[in-house]
Amino acid sequence: MKATIVTIGDEILIGQIIDSNSSFIAKSLDKIGVEISEMISISDNKKHILDTFHKLQNQVDLVIITGGLGPTKDDITKKTFCDYFEDTLAINPKVEAHVIDLIERVMQRPASQMNKDQALLPSKCTVLHNQVGTAPGMWMKKENTVFISLPGVPYEMKYLVENEIIPRVIKEYERPYIIHKTILTYGQGESLVAERIEDWENNLPECIKLAYLPSPGRVRLRLSARGTDKEFLEKSIEDNVFSLTKIIGDIIVGFEDNETIEVVLGRLLTSNKQTISLAESCTGGKISQVISAVSGASKYYKGAVVCYDSQVKIDILGIPETLIKEHSVVSAQIATAMALQVQKRLKTDYAIATTGNAGPEKGDSEAEIGTVFIAIATPKEVIVEEFNFGQPREKVIDRAVNKAFEMLRKEILKNLL
Repeated sequence: MKATIVTIGDEILIGQIIDSNSSFIAKSLDKIGVEISEMISISDNKKHILDTFHKLQNQVDLVIITGGLGPTKDDITKKTFCDYFEDTLAINPKVEAHVIDLIERVMQRPASQMNKDQALLPSKCTVLHNQVGTAPGMWMKKENTVFISLPGVPYEMKYLVENEIIPRVIKEYERPYIIHKTILTYGQGESLVAERIEDWENNLPECIKLAYLPSPGRVRLRLSARGTDKEFLEKSIEDNVFSLTKIIGDIIVGFEDNETIEVVLGRLLTSNKQTISLAESCTGGKISQVISAVSGASKYYKGAVVCYDSQVKIDILGIPETLIKEHSVVSAQIATAMALQVQKRLKTDYAIATTGNAGPEKGDSEAEIGTVFIAIATPKEVIVEEFNFGQPREKVIDRAVNKAFEMLRKEILKNLL
């Protein structure tokens, strides 16, 4: 079973907003065995929309459209649906009652005619009730293809996908099983990982496909199996993951998308009733942002000092000015002092400190652009390492964040022995 996702909106094409809707829809459909053949973004143009519909007709089973269902004149999806399905707009009484109730009860004002016009829908469509908004979804079939229109507002779209689309697709269509397993590795690049697992990859069964998903400092390996025998697929994935851990177990830190290294670190710290603090310079608070985004981080994360400027290191962390003048702000000595000071001041078991020159200019230090020092203060000692992550600036910061997590994990595990 195949589907195409179409996002409608000039704001996407000019880069004004990021299309997160397609990602959510794709993941939701993939979980129930629907293959996404392509994702398309098109403008709010009637001819363009109709041409896209004609192109996709009978090529896929589902076409999921988001956007263009608002009450203003630039929202033309409903009228375009009428043209394509040779239909007319008509007031849906249930939708109208819902819109009026939502406006008057939640917003505490009379519903305008523009609000009520949200209940104008193609007369032949199956209405997908939007409990959390005023724009309902639409389900219409032509020949072998179902066209589904959803609002572009993310939380409304998600509600309709989870409560209307997925249950209906499961009920009405027979689908194959699609099983994914993602292995998260840290510390080695894509080419080195590929060399280490080449023989293993060459001997994967035909039902399993391997994809490399690299990013600075880490590589995700995604195994995907597709077929009609769920138990066989799951067993095949399980067996091959087990054999893979024997080859690169030293760099595997977790499994699945929600088993990121920050989640693994959180679990390690929580299980050992330990805490962590941060002193960030060149990473500008990004390590703190990633750690605090994990649910339950308050159990182990005390806080951070973002000491981007040298004077902040002196005034807030108490780093001696003479130490900075002697060794430079980008140095192993300053990274070590930062880690020890934040560990002491926030009273934590572990601390991470970063100081470096992410570029594009050198700033307060003469260190080469791309140079980063990362220090890990443990209950017993301080480990500090120097790296050069090259350029551009974004790559330096991302690699520093990932390397800091890798170093912290190594030290936590070492201290558990």
